Amino acid sequence: VPTDGSHWLSMREVVDVMGQKGHEVVVMAPEVTLYINPSKNFVMKVYSGPITQEETERDFKEFLDTSFEEGYFLERFLKLYQHIKRLGNLSVSSCEHHLQNREIMNYLEESKF
Repeated sequence: VPTDGSHWLSMREVVDVMGQKGHEVVVMAPEVTLYINPSKNFVMKVYSGPITQEETERDFKEFLDTSFEEGYFLERFLKLYQHIKRLGNLSVSSCEHHLQNREIMNYLEESKF
């Protein structure tokens, strides 16, 4: 499940309001993140993932650079497609990694998630 970037920015307000209203909210976040930070409104569980902070920042910068690059539409489209494909593959890899993480799975089972 993608957790960072626009996905998180869209959910952050909802998560904060739920916490303020007394709901127990647990955010499971990768240790490598662009926007997810601890808050008094939720419990944050941090887990390791298959990508480094440097790779994340590099991929994000390359995607932005390509998005605003000038040139022929088809060339730009193909470059963006490759970036999106890589990000999709990373998301799948991350999900597989977390599903195989016994610590995460044990936590979810014990908390009756």
